[in-house]
Amino acid sequence: MANNFPDTRAFRGTALDCIRGDRKVFEGLNFAVPAGEVLVLSGPNGSGKSSLLRVMAGLLRPAAGQIFHYGAEIRDDPDAHRADLHYVGHQDAIKPALSVAENVTFWAALHGTRNDEAVQAALLAFDLRDLADLPGRLLSSGQRRRANLARLAATPAGLWLLDEPSVGLDAASTQSLEDLIAAHRKTGGMTVVSTHTALQLGDVKTLALDHFEPTAPSVLDDEGSA
Repeated sequence: MANNFPDTRAFRGTALDCIRGDRKVFEGLNFAVPAGEVLVLSGPNGSGKSSLLRVMAGLLRPAAGQIFHYGAEIRDDPDAHRADLHYVGHQDAIKPALSVAENVTFWAALHGTRNDEAVQAALLAFDLRDLADLPGRLLSSGQRRRANLARLAATPAGLWLLDEPSVGLDAASTQSLEDLIAAHRKTGGMTVVSTHTALQLGDVKTLALDHFEPTAPSVLDDEGSA
């Protein structure tokens, strides 16, 4: 399918609708994240921030609309899209039987990075060196979040999709996250983040999800039509 956007160094979506269960969450949503930029999602609980991030990640198919990653629609090459993104959701993807270092190594290997120096640098970025051999099942919620975020530093990806990434972090770890996003921007990386915390991310764009509330009743009838 043809891409109508001339800037291929961008992540863009147009005319997106999202339905979860029997409810239309948002409709007619457009967004654009140029290289080196951060898009902050805002809106009350239930406005669709997490759903939009899942749509952006390709984990949830939009009911309408298109998403382009570096000029290609993600439905045309979902594998290439997934290979160039880090998605961090509400749940920390930590395998309980693996150590912290093994968890970070696992995520790095999924992205084709088998460099122990990169893993060690990622552990250092979130002050996890002393916990490297601790099994995931023994981590506190804050430690689990730091271990989950360490994958951002362990292997490169052009697009970061972060859903409330600072939940459970102390001030020092939040600063590490902010520094990591700043470094990502300098390399041309793109970030979309949903957060209730006032993260210090510099000049950002904001997308208010409540501006895209459905204009018609969104509960489906018994026959499945809106």
